[in-house]
Amino acid sequence: MTMNEVVSTHFPTTEEKESVIGHAASAHAPLTKTHQPLVGEPGATLVERLVNGLRHRIDQRLLRPGSRLPSIRQCADQHGVSRFTVVEAYERLVAQGYLESRRGSGFYVRERHALTAPPTVDPTPPTLDVVWLVRAMFQDLPPERMPGSGLLPPDWLDSTLLGRGLRATTRGDSTPLLSYGEPQGYTPLRKQLQVKLAEIEIAAAPEQIVLTAGVTQALDLLARQFLRPGDAVLVDDPGWFLMFGMFAALGARPVGVPRQSDGPDLAILEQLLQEHRPPLYVTTSVLHNPTGTSLSSAKAFQILRLAEQYDVLLIEDDIYADFCESSAVRLAALDQLRRVIYIGSFSKTVAANLRVGFIASEPELARTLADRKLLAALTTPELGERVMYQVLAEGHYRKHIERLRGRLAGRREPVLSRLEQLGLRIFADPQGGMFAWLDAGCDSHTLAARAYEQRWLLAPGNLFSPGQLPSSWLRFNLASSSHPDLLRFLERALG
Repeated sequence: MTMNEVVSTHFPTTEEKESVIGHAASAHAPLTKTHQPLVGEPGATLVERLVNGLRHRIDQRLLRPGSRLPSIRQCADQHGVSRFTVVEAYERLVAQGYLESRRGSGFYVRERHALTAPPTVDPTPPTLDVVWLVRAMFQDLPPERMPGSGLLPPDWLDSTLLGRGLRATTRGDSTPLLSYGEPQGYTPLRKQLQVKLAEIEIAAAPEQIVLTAGVTQALDLLARQFLRPGDAVLVDDPGWFLMFGMFAALGARPVGVPRQSDGPDLAILEQLLQEHRPPLYVTTSVLHNPTGTSLSSAKAFQILRLAEQYDVLLIEDDIYADFCESSAVRLAALDQLRRVIYIGSFSKTVAANLRVGFIASEPELARTLADRKLLAALTTPELGERVMYQVLAEGHYRKHIERLRGRLAGRREPVLSRLEQLGLRIFADPQGGMFAWLDAGCDSHTLAARAYEQRWLLAPGNLFSPGQLPSSWLRFNLASSSHPDLLRFLERALG
């Protein structure tokens, strides 16, 4: 009896299917309707249903590694679909690692040993360091279990902004997207940023703006431009932990300037400038991470005076600019990009995955940084820059920001009140944004390790210090810190 006769005569058992499929590499049972290969959610396309059906059979070992699938013509005839549908389904399965294409022979089920999941790692880290926190933020934890995260929950953001921007970007001629793009970044977006910066009284022409893959690349370019191994670089303490690791990896020495509720401790800042003569001081003026506080006018003028006196460049990280609910003092606005280099990004307000940031500086430095960017990564992806341009130019971004500010404002007081009831002490009332800095009254490193065992991601204070010194402080993301189970955990842990 031929294989086709077996299929057409009766419904084979699983054992019979495995026997036939596993031992006949050149003539396998066709994917007839008996095998129900077209499966999927209502509304799924024929390609998606065929892919789902074949993938299910491979996962269930009904199609064994090495077995050959029916030809494109045979599969199309058997299921009443076009050959194009079969080709598309087979190619998707090749891309997903389920099939391999052998020229002149057909499509075969791929041996998938190399695609198996890695062994499970003990979820409790032996030590909590900067790399641990960054890695943990990418783990498969829902946002409500990540009060230490640096992002808003996805459902707070507006995916339609990206959808509209992407559709507008691809509606016309997409030929420019096939090339590298401009070294300084997409010109229309740089022009749009000129308008946006003018709103906060920073005058920056398009030629003074370099687009980057987020603030992270902006800082990396600037660090490589100005820092040499052994150099000291002044940073806020507490401050952004990823930056500390980046500078240290380049051989520089991050030196912390204690942060007060209205900016740095000026006496210690001057002492450190005298002692280390650093080329750079990196600071956040508006909605500082992790304290949520902003720089006062008096301290802003003193910082600029000290920078001039000790010949240090200032990098102002304003990634949280759009969360600011009122006017704020910015070093770049006072200095107009003479000694201040201004950096920003849209990862916090639009999408972390968009990776569109920028540097605004004096023109000669901007040209130098564009050259350094060419050497490091050629250009940044213009698709994301074009999408971000559409998001800003269409006018919907402003309404989106207003909604985020209102939602954070509504969450801030209730969350902080509840955390204080549990015994945590707030550093200073946040002036906006998503973060608050609270003292747990115990070793926050140990507390974070206990929380991680219960699948809660906390951000202990030692990670926000360039020296990773012991700390009792924690950074809380106000958008993700109200879950009743989290509050019960903290109540037990702090009780």
